Amino acid sequence: MSSNYFPRRQISAIRDFPEGCGRKSKEEDECVEPIAIRRRLGNGESKLTFEKKLVRPGGVTASKVKDTLRLFQTICRIILRDEERKSKDGSSIRRVDYESWKIMKANNKLLNIGDKGVGNVPGVEVGDEYHYRVELCLIGLHRQTQGGIDYMGSGDNVLATSIVASGGYDDKMDGSDILIYSGQGGEPGPRKKVATDQVLKRGNLALRNSMVAKTPVRVIRGFKQTKGQTWSEARMDMAAALVYDGLYLVTDYWKEQGCFGTNVFKFKLERMKGQPELGIKELKRSYKASTRIGICVYDISEGAEKMRIAAVNTVDNEKPPPFVYKARMEYPQRYNPTPTQGCACINGCSSLTKCPCTEKNGGQIPFNHNGALVETKPLIYECGRSCKCPLTSCYNRVSQRGIKLPLEVFKTRNKGWGVRCLSSIPSGSFICEYTGELLQDMEAEERTGADEYMFDIGNKYDEHGLLRGLSNILSELRSNSVCATVENCGFTIDAAKCGNVGRFINHSCSPNLCAQNVLYDHHDKRMPHIMFFAVVNIPPLQELTYHYNYKVDQVVDSDGNIKKKNCYCGSSECTGRMY
Repeated sequence: MSSNYFPRRQISAIRDFPEGCGRKSKEEDECVEPIAIRRRLGNGESKLTFEKKLVRPGGVTASKVKDTLRLFQTICRIILRDEERKSKDGSSIRRVDYESWKIMKANNKLLNIGDKGVGNVPGVEVGDEYHYRVELCLIGLHRQTQGGIDYMGSGDNVLATSIVASGGYDDKMDGSDILIYSGQGGEPGPRKKVATDQVLKRGNLALRNSMVAKTPVRVIRGFKQTKGQTWSEARMDMAAALVYDGLYLVTDYWKEQGCFGTNVFKFKLERMKGQPELGIKELKRSYKASTRIGICVYDISEGAEKMRIAAVNTVDNEKPPPFVYKARMEYPQRYNPTPTQGCACINGCSSLTKCPCTEKNGGQIPFNHNGALVETKPLIYECGRSCKCPLTSCYNRVSQRGIKLPLEVFKTRNKGWGVRCLSSIPSGSFICEYTGELLQDMEAEERTGADEYMFDIGNKYDEHGLLRGLSNILSELRSNSVCATVENCGFTIDAAKCGNVGRFINHSCSPNLCAQNVLYDHHDKRMPHIMFFAVVNIPPLQELTYHYNYKVDQVVDSDGNIKKKNCYCGSSECTGRMY
């Protein structure tokens, strides 16, 4: 046994680390960082102690983290589209995450880059999901691009700040609040052909010291491994790759023989009480049950959608109000939308070929090969019924194919019914269309009492919280071509009596969806389809929301009186009023 290997010792998972460590202090956006100090004792021995240091991360909020990640993900998709255009089989696609990371770093967009500290990171919430390892570095959650253990300090005076548990070292992750984490080092590799015993240095020593000091460690879990052979295939197959699971305490550690016959360290970490539960853990429990708790309607679409959409109520005995389900938007004969003139791309559309549909989008297909919306635009054109490109494989046919995600309607505590998904949703994914009855604005104004079901066509839906002040970076990556815009000629979609699952999506002052104008079955810019896409990575069971685009004191009744409605979205940016 190594001389610096301490005897096995178990620690209770009770919060007794330095008071205030990793938590906000009385001053907003400040947290406490413990500093390791080795003090010499009179008998020649030394003792590791910790003092507190106040850290001011610069007012990083959850909204700022969301906007920064959204910018990064948009840059990834723009670069990926360019790579897909040049590579036919995906084998030569470069690491777009690192390319995007370099752009963000060059433009000083990294967050929480001050001194490292233990505890929660400002602006980062338990349950947040990430699809690239560099996203953790981008927001300061875990600053090692490859290493599984991040730590602060140097020499023997090191403390663990975070770990990534993705199963790379045979970690035991059963979805419970206990994690058995394998130490780092000792594995054979390209330069080291033979495995060696792990040693109590660097990250391993930092975890041991965290146990002694009883300081919390941030845990980021990997819940799925990708199966693709090439990088682009892996990206398309990727669901929730990394999830922030919250703060853990190291309560025990030991040595045992690993899979290569060498000694490895094992660390037992226990999740601290009082933290939100991950949605993916709740789903795993429900999968084990014979029936899903709270289902009150098996399929609200009654077979109209390819995937059933259940309604779940664990609050009371109420069922969703009756309405006529309409999976597709239908246009009245009196409006007579102009038919489309299709392309002749028999083998599928591409920005490398002269395709009229691509030209309408400014010379670029608006989607990646995995179906993700590259970036929001005032209006995009998908290929339509008169196009000769394959319906099932053309990259420019996404929203018209319908719902692909396992959505469900659920009863909220204070907002009526809402919508969520049973799986992780990567940023840029298509969610659903907003369908209903098409009305002229004058007709819509005569209908009172159901303003929440009215969707005004032609408004700039993406003004709220979208990449504020960050457009200069994107302008360098975008093409110089001009895109079409919607003609604001006074049409409204009313989903009060008929509609689809989109009618249940609630408003939020900090939404995770955006509304995108899309044309594919006609070219009348006055009445595009309204399609919802994810603007951030969305964890399972998180409510789906978009901004209703109301303005305070601008909604009036038939008599001209100002109407008021409170907002209960609960986000940090909530204004308190919807209109």
